[in-house]
Amino acid sequence: MTTIPNITLNDGILMPQVGFGVFQVPDDEAQRAVETALEAGYRSIDTAMIYGNETGVGRALAASGVARDELFVTTKLWVADLGAGKARAALDASLERLGLDHVDLYLIHWPAPATDDYLDTWRELQDLRGTGTRSVGVSNFAPEHLDRVAALGAPLPAVNQIELHPSLQNRETVAANRRHGIATEAWSPLAQGAALGSPAVLAAAERHGVSPAQVVLRWHVQNGTVVIPKSVTPSRIAANLDLFGFALDEDETAAIDALEADGRTGPHPESFNG
Repeated sequence: MTTIPNITLNDGILMPQVGFGVFQVPDDEAQRAVETALEAGYRSIDTAMIYGNETGVGRALAASGVARDELFVTTKLWVADLGAGKARAALDASLERLGLDHVDLYLIHWPAPATDDYLDTWRELQDLRGTGTRSVGVSNFAPEHLDRVAALGAPLPAVNQIELHPSLQNRETVAANRRHGIATEAWSPLAQGAALGSPAVLAAAERHGVSPAQVVLRWHVQNGTVVIPKSVTPSRIAANLDLFGFALDEDETAAIDALEADGRTGPHPESFNG
């Protein structure tokens, strides 16, 4: 079984660098997909309230037989639950659906900057550490959102989960994460397949005898990024974890770096308000 490296978050918690995402996996399919991922060796599972599949994820975790302390479970607080006095109830509802007494990472899903409600929520997340979640962080926060959180003086997010892939490298946000000591986690790390047909990726895949998806995921890993690829196909689930038997050289990495094209697949954090 593949040994997945951990990264150490700024609160001392260890997080697997490769996890399994369940975005757009229906609840009635989530159990089978997560069970397949756990059998393949994944130990980090990323879900969210708005995905509507926390119940299916929880069933898979319960049925897997994997010890709880070997798992790293992430879920997220949705935009409708931003604002003072809502975070505890939102987390408790997620825990009930997951069938867990705690998650390992709880994220504010979007800043929704039309209001400043994410700031009140961030303050309240500090009280959830150790009482429902081991670690807290954010998702889709741009540099200005991170700066406003930092100005509160509270502990900084452990993770910022952002859209990140070869055609949207989000360099300003990655730099802001690094400046604040926040781990970068990539959602849509394969851009829904958009970058897999590029000559740079195909050439590296042929040279190393791996798939284009493995090349892109390896590029993320070598950049120090946490990745959560999603698939419901067992062979791809396994392949997406098999990233540690090869390494991209400087030329291959530079060729993928050059694919930046502002190829955003999701909403923009500065304008999305749910």
